[in-house]
Amino acid sequence: MTSQVSPSQGAGGSDVEDEDVDLFSVNWNQDHSCFSAATANGLRMFSCKPFKEQLRRIQEDGGFRIVEMLFRTNIFGLVGQGADKQYQQNKLTIWDDCHNLLIGDFSFKSNIRAVKLSKDYFVVALEHEIYVYSFKTLKLIHLIDTTSNPKGLCCLSHHADISVMACPGTRQGIVRVEHFGSKETKFITAHDSNISCMTLTVDGLLLATASVRGTLIRIFNTMDGACLQEVRRGVDKAEIYSIALSPNLQWLAVSSDKGTMHIFSLRVRPRGKDASNGKSAIAGRQMDRSYSSGSVGSNASSSLSFMKGILPKYFSSEWSFAQFRLPEVTRYITAFGDQTTVMMIGLDGSFYRCSFDPVNGGKMVLDEFIRFMKPSMSRSRTPNT
Repeated sequence: MTSQVSPSQGAGGSDVEDEDVDLFSVNWNQDHSCFSAATANGLRMFSCKPFKEQLRRIQEDGGFRIVEMLFRTNIFGLVGQGADKQYQQNKLTIWDDCHNLLIGDFSFKSNIRAVKLSKDYFVVALEHEIYVYSFKTLKLIHLIDTTSNPKGLCCLSHHADISVMACPGTRQGIVRVEHFGSKETKFITAHDSNISCMTLTVDGLLLATASVRGTLIRIFNTMDGACLQEVRRGVDKAEIYSIALSPNLQWLAVSSDKGTMHIFSLRVRPRGKDASNGKSAIAGRQMDRSYSSGSVGSNASSSLSFMKGILPKYFSSEWSFAQFRLPEVTRYITAFGDQTTVMMIGLDGSFYRCSFDPVNGGKMVLDEFIRFMKPSMSRSRTPNT
């Protein structure tokens, strides 16, 4: 890194009067307590509770397209925008910012689409290949072919005892799941069309996916590939921006280009565990299809759902339990804070924190809005109230 700038102490700990700068990407850390912002002149790191800019690094000769954090450490995975010869779009740099130390550089034959970090592994996604490295040795341990993957779709679990990775398979609609500990590979037929978004639970036991159609989200058991639940975002085609699963496995959140963030109630529960305590089924590695307790609301359904099996499948769909309306001007990625709190960060430099009623659902309440950056060409909009 060429220079350091102390974070400003404006509203929310960030100075929105900064000179306009391109914001290329934003990414949550593994426990969603922080997020990183990759900009045309460097990187920034923000903590969420309370909201504060924690770190800013300025590159004199160019910035980054991808910045990935490793939990709350100062270890980053960096991919440049190409303006600086040291930080090219086909090169990953693992950087220890605390010690100003280069851990490793890794170059590839084509541009990097995504990077994922965990305690034991780091993953580099190209358009047609996934590279998996050991963090301990920095050696390549898996090279996986995929179908065309321009978004760089892949996800890593980050539990201390279980390591699971999911990525597209070699045919459309197929997800490949690697259980590194048991050295097992599972192929899941998730959709008829190409996968557009996916996420894993902390322990990798559950996988949630959406296709390019963006109407249905499905939840799978990664051990046997069983589809445990299917929920409907809408009828019209949409691009799904992000999917998030709550730590206690009670809720699922989805953001899309339609501008509404949806919350769904999950019916899957760890076998032999109380889902309300946030613990997952690591010991048994099995999932039930049981329903939520009476204290938690259920997803909406059609009044004709009782005719399931007679009418088209649409009429028996599970619809969202709670909703929050966002401006349809940029890409938002979502994550759960507390169990009934959801956070969203947008490429327009916006941060939202909202909450929902776990019994009645409906329209969510905006708890906090912060403009953490003022990106170039940003179309600012007033947040919903």
